[in-house]
Amino acid sequence: MDIRVLIKEGVLAQKAYGVENAAFPVKLDANENPLVMSEDLRERFAARLASVPLNRYPEAGSPALVARFARAFGVGRDQVIIGNGSDELIQILCTAVARPGAEAMIPVPTFAMYRISAQNAGLKVAAVPLDGEFDLDLAAMRERIAAHPPALTFLAWPNNPTANCFRRERIEAILGDWPGIVVVDEAYFHFSGQTFLPSLGRYENLVILRTLSKVGFAAMRIGMLIGPPALVYELDKVRLPYNLNAMSQAAAGFYLDHEETFLKQAEEIRGWRDELLAALKTIPGVHPRPADANFIFFHCDFDTDRVYTHLMEKGILIKNFNAPGTLRNFMRVTVGTREENGRFIEVLKDIIA
Repeated sequence: MDIRVLIKEGVLAQKAYGVENAAFPVKLDANENPLVMSEDLRERFAARLASVPLNRYPEAGSPALVARFARAFGVGRDQVIIGNGSDELIQILCTAVARPGAEAMIPVPTFAMYRISAQNAGLKVAAVPLDGEFDLDLAAMRERIAAHPPALTFLAWPNNPTANCFRRERIEAILGDWPGIVVVDEAYFHFSGQTFLPSLGRYENLVILRTLSKVGFAAMRIGMLIGPPALVYELDKVRLPYNLNAMSQAAAGFYLDHEETFLKQAEEIRGWRDELLAALKTIPGVHPRPADANFIFFHCDFDTDRVYTHLMEKGILIKNFNAPGTLRNFMRVTVGTREENGRFIEVLKDIIA
């Protein structure tokens, strides 16, 4: 039996999302928070988790968390869905709008899960290249929607991997002109400080995504979707009833109880980002892009495949985006601790010397 005859063409045509699972002493590839909780906070967190009744199902739909995050965002409870990471929320959006022939628009390069989730749901994908400054190409996007209006448009803000925030006025133009849902993914909000939350009332097609993965809870997979009540009502039908496990619900509540501590960590990481950016600028042949996130996207005047291999040999893992076209010899490095960043710079200088 050829199992492939049973699988959708959209699944057959793609590769699985690749993750490097080998252990590295300096891991700067996944845009995680490099800081762990203090011992005191870890003990409190452990006590919180120990109180979770593992023999019971978690609260369906995370109603207590929905109410708390709604207050934090200044919106109604009927405007929030809690997800198993942003990935699940992206999947819910794609599943909900996947009518026959429906299309999702994404600028490229961007977060890979937009394309993967759209294709898995049966959506057609319109990939529109960013302009020369890695900003949205409005003319090209408008040309595409004139022929095929998208049901869904994903905009990572700041964008991954390019680390920049698209110009706000370009996103506003999309929100005002587009016929479908526009998702502004603010996964790196804690490092950019920029948000479209105040614009929710102005645009009926605006959906915002947030996550706790970048501020210290990547292991717990906690994401939030904020949007218009009518849309959230429909999306909630697609969400699995017990989608967020009880441990993650407890972790999200713990984050809200101690949010100020994690915001201080984000502030410290922003300072290290600026130091790392300055250090990269001093290396001949290395050209870092402006960064609004907790990572830096940089171009090299030499083959990054060789650099990537040598970095791994020295125990340092970053992300290599080397591919024909606009990503030729580009790499992305997550901001680590000051010590990790220093080690990365030291080894990089030795490799290209």
